[in-house]
Amino acid sequence: MRRAFACAALTLALASCAGGRQGPDQLHGGILRPVAQPGEVVATELAFARAAQDKGQWTAFAQYAADDAVMYAPQPVLAKAWLKGRANPPQAVKWQPYQVWSSCDGSLAASRGAWQRPDGSVGYFTTIWQRQPDGGYKWVLDSGDKLSRPLAEPDLVQADIADCPARGQGRGSLVVHGKLPVAPVSGTPEDRGGQSLDGTLSWSARSAADGSRTISVLLSKGGAMKEIVHSQVSP
Repeated sequence: MRRAFACAALTLALASCAGGRQGPDQLHGGILRPVAQPGEVVATELAFARAAQDKGQWTAFAQYAADDAVMYAPQPVLAKAWLKGRANPPQAVKWQPYQVWSSCDGSLAASRGAWQRPDGSVGYFTTIWQRQPDGGYKWVLDSGDKLSRPLAEPDLVQADIADCPARGQGRGSLVVHGKLPVAPVSGTPEDRGGQSLDGTLSWSARSAADGSRTISVLLSKGGAMKEIVHSQVSP
C-alpha cells in the first residue's frame, strides 16, 4: 500500500519536474520541443506490472513491447516474435520500479527495480523505455537476474533527469504534425544499443554465446556522460 500511494504521488509531482516543466512539450522560439516526463514512465511501468497480473505475464509483455524490442530467454530474442502465441504461466511475476532515469527531451528512459516470482525467488530488472509517436512509452529492452536477497525498497521511486544540452547543441526532438520522433535502436539482438534524440541518455546491451550479458546506461550530468546503470549477468 505504501508503494501504491508513493508512486501515485510521484506520477503527479513529476509532471512539473526539473524546473516547473508543464505537459509533454514546451515552446522554445516558436518550436515545440518535447521534455522529460519521468512520472509518465513510472505510470507506464506500474500499468505494465498490473497488466501482467490481470491479463497474463506474456500478454502484458507483448502489449507494452516496441516492435524491435529485445528480451532474454535466456539468449537474446526479438520479443514480439518470441511472445507470439506463447501461453501465459499460471502465475505472473510481480515487479515494482524503484528508480527511473530520463533523457532531457524524454525520448528515452531507463527504469530499475525488483521482481518476485511465485516460487519465492527474487531479483532485479533493468528496462529501457522508448517514447512512441503518440507520446506513450514502450519497452525496447528488458533484462534482469536473480538475487540472493531482495533489493532494499525505497520510500519513494527515485527519478533523475539528464542535464539538458546548451542552447544550439544537440539534435533534440520536435513535434511534427502532432507526432513525436522516435529514438532509434541499432545493432543485433546480441549487441544492441541506442541514444536519445538529444544525446543525453544512451544505453548498450551485449551478450555472449554462454548467456552472460552486460547492460550499461549513461546519463548526461555535469558536462559528461556518467554511467548510472552497469549490470552484469552471469551465464
